[in-house]
Amino acid sequence: MGGSSWALAEKTQGYPVKLYTSLLVAITNNFRHLTTNMAYGKGEQRVATTQGKCWGIFICWLLGNGCLFGFNSMLTIEDYYTSLFPNYHPTRVVTLTYQPFVLGTTAIFTYHEAKVNTRLRNLAGYTLFFLSSFAAIILDVATSGRGGIAPFVGVCIIAAAFGVADGHVQGGMTGDLSLMCPEFIQSFFAGLAASGMITSALRLITKAAFENSRDGLRKGAMLFSSISCFFELLCVLLYAFIFPKLPIVKFYRSKAASEGSLTVAADLAAGGIQNRANSLSEEDPSCVERLSTKQLLLQNTDYALDLFLIYLLTLSIFPGFLAENTGSHSLGSWYALVLIASYNVWDLIGRYIPLIEQVKLRSRKVILIAVVSRFLLIPAFYYTAKYSDQGWMIMLTSFLGLSNGYLTVCILTEAPKGYKGPEQNALGNLLVLSLLGGIFCGAILDWLWLIGKGW
Repeated sequence: MGGSSWALAEKTQGYPVKLYTSLLVAITNNFRHLTTNMAYGKGEQRVATTQGKCWGIFICWLLGNGCLFGFNSMLTIEDYYTSLFPNYHPTRVVTLTYQPFVLGTTAIFTYHEAKVNTRLRNLAGYTLFFLSSFAAIILDVATSGRGGIAPFVGVCIIAAAFGVADGHVQGGMTGDLSLMCPEFIQSFFAGLAASGMITSALRLITKAAFENSRDGLRKGAMLFSSISCFFELLCVLLYAFIFPKLPIVKFYRSKAASEGSLTVAADLAAGGIQNRANSLSEEDPSCVERLSTKQLLLQNTDYALDLFLIYLLTLSIFPGFLAENTGSHSLGSWYALVLIASYNVWDLIGRYIPLIEQVKLRSRKVILIAVVSRFLLIPAFYYTAKYSDQGWMIMLTSFLGLSNGYLTVCILTEAPKGYKGPEQNALGNLLVLSLLGGIFCGAILDWLWLIGKGW
């Protein structure tokens, strides 16, 4: 009997500790929601998740436009820069100059993302976009539209400034929107694609309007750059004064703050909400515990690899190969512009297809297979440029854009699901870093098309 009583005591002595632990976990989970309830009543929470959603989606689309509008402007007036700097391969050099700065800036912010003021980061990025667009106009006016090495170096410096600005904004916005509803991040990345389509359309219009006038190429390019400058200023104002005050945005940021996020405090203050510290965090650090950046990367290695490979392939073809290696065709000087416009239009369409639930890819294995299959496009482009006509090239370029946009949105809307706010922010930054790494490597590989071309 004595032995059995001792065994029973051993089995039950840990029970109060386990019960206390379970109760503490339950209290912690409820407290996370309680912090959000301080700003929103119970009846208001359901309204808060829908109120202002349509405006939020539209503003995210505009902010996505602004993230690449300036740099896409430089790429889209490649016909003007090619005429000014015919010996310097401006399309390839400008892209390659831009990439190290955007990648380096994003890497720094990704490493320090948990402590970075997201509002200040994004505002600094959009302001630098505006200043860089304005500098492009000033440079052309100061040099009177002349070529030469000095103006070309100036163009490269402006491209580097665009890279630093993009390093601020793209990762910052992706991380911020990852902790909100999936429609926001889809709309933001649709806006990134739309910036290419809109700049292509505007460039076609300005080129047609000034084609027969004296110095028409330069006039069209400067009008185009002026539109870009105005749009970047609009993005600064939207992010600073409109977006943080939307009820749905305030709700998701309050929720992230209750889960331990330190990056949303300034955004909440801009929205009129005083962020309250989690009083349980000192007694029980697990209430604000989050996976480390390394753990998030290990859990999402396939998603990071997918984005890297998608943009590695895309940038090894677009825009350099399309601008310089497709031969001469009946469209003449319009041919490169039509190809770039085709890519941008179908890239935008591809980013809206995942909104149709029935055709959205969710299987991680299927996504990886689709990403690897795109590498068949390399021999397809090579032989089409060498032996086929412009119709086949336009079709291939359209498919390149369609698959690029579709797979990007599928990955970025699925990956953050199941994580807490701070983890979603960190994961968003990680995935953008992988994406930009692919862009950088693709821009370098794009030079391989010049082998045998005598340069």
